Amino acid sequence: MFILKEKQGKARRGEFTTSRGKIQTPVFMNVATQAAIKGAVSAEDLKTVGCQVALANTYHLHIRPGDQLILSLGGLHKFMNWDGPILTDSGGFQVFSLAGLRKITEDGAAFSSHVDGRKFFMSPEDSVRIQANLGADIAMAFDECIEIPAPREYVEKSCERTYRWLVRCIHELEKIDGQTPILFGINQGAAYADIRISHMKKIAELNLPGYAIGGLAVGETTEQMYQTIEDVEPYMPEDRPRYLMGVGTPLNLIEAVLRGIDFFDCVMPARNGRHGRLFTWGGSGSININNERFKDDNNPIDSACNCPTCTHYSRAYIRHLFKSGEMLAMRLAVLHNLHYYNALMAKIRDAIEENTLESLANKFRQMNNAR
Repeated sequence: MFILKEKQGKARRGEFTTSRGKIQTPVFMNVATQAAIKGAVSAEDLKTVGCQVALANTYHLHIRPGDQLILSLGGLHKFMNWDGPILTDSGGFQVFSLAGLRKITEDGAAFSSHVDGRKFFMSPEDSVRIQANLGADIAMAFDECIEIPAPREYVEKSCERTYRWLVRCIHELEKIDGQTPILFGINQGAAYADIRISHMKKIAELNLPGYAIGGLAVGETTEQMYQTIEDVEPYMPEDRPRYLMGVGTPLNLIEAVLRGIDFFDCVMPARNGRHGRLFTWGGSGSININNERFKDDNNPIDSACNCPTCTHYSRAYIRHLFKSGEMLAMRLAVLHNLHYYNALMAKIRDAIEENTLESLANKFRQMNNAR
C-alpha cells in the first residue's frame, strides 16, 4: 500500500494507496474535527485548497451526532460530502485532554461528555467499531496520550497497556464484516528515549499498515520533539508510512520530514486563520492582519499565493472584515492558511525529488529567526 519513490537523507517521497485514492507523501491532513473545518470551510473548499486527506475525530462524532446516526446516513464521506480519504483519530487524545472528567483502566476509558456531562465508556473495541461505523479509510488505534513530563513508572505501565489495547483493536477489526479501515498503531513513551524505542520495536512486530508517533506537542520543548523523532525513526518500518500526530508549524513540518516523517495534522492553520494570523512565503513567515498598517493595504495577503483569497481580496478588505466581526473574515483567512499548508507540502515533495530540501529548510529557519 505504501511505495517509497525517492529519498533525500531520511526524507521520504512516497505514495500511499487507500480505497478512496492515492495519497502523495509527505502530506498534511486538514483537520475536520466534527466533519467540518472550523471557519465555515466546506468539503468542496478542501478540494480547492489542495487537501488530500481529511481528518475527523472519533470522540467528538461519537458524542454528537453519534456514529450510528452517521452510519445510517451513509457514512462520514456522504455525511460531509467528501469523496477523498478520511483518517479518524481514535479519541485517545481527547479523552486525555478531559483530565478530571475521565478515568483510565485496563478495560478502557470512562469519561463525562464535555457537551452535556453524560457518562460514556470507550474501550479499544468501541473505538475501532465507532471508526468503522464512521466509514474511516484510516483508523488510529486507541491509546493513552501521556503528558510530558510524567513519572517513568507510570509511562512504562501506560505503554504496556497501550500495546495491549492495540492488540485488542487488531482483533476487533478482524471481527467486523464488510470493508474495514486501515489501522495505524501509535508509539508512546513521553520523553523517555528507551521507553519510546522499546514500545516502537514491539508495535512494529505487529506488521501494521502504518505507524504514528503520538504524545508530542503536549508540553515538551521543540528540541525534545525532534529528539524523540530521531530516537524512534530507526525502528519504524521503512516500507510503512510514518505519522507525527498534532504537529505543527511550517518549520516543524520541514524538520520532521528531514527526520523521516510522512503524515502530519494540526489545527494550527485553521485556528491561526480564525484569529487573523496568516502565513506568508517571505518576511518572518506570517502577518497579523489585524494590525493597523494593513488598514489601507490593497495588496493580497501574499503576492506569491494563488489561493482564492489572495486571488480576489486585499489585506485591507480582510482586515475590515475582522474588525467588523464578519464571518467571511474567518472563512477567507482559513482558506488561505489551509492552501498555504497544502502548497508547502507540495513544495516539500518537489524538493525531495530535486534534492533541494535542505535549501528549503534553511529558508524557513531564516524566516523563523526573523520572527
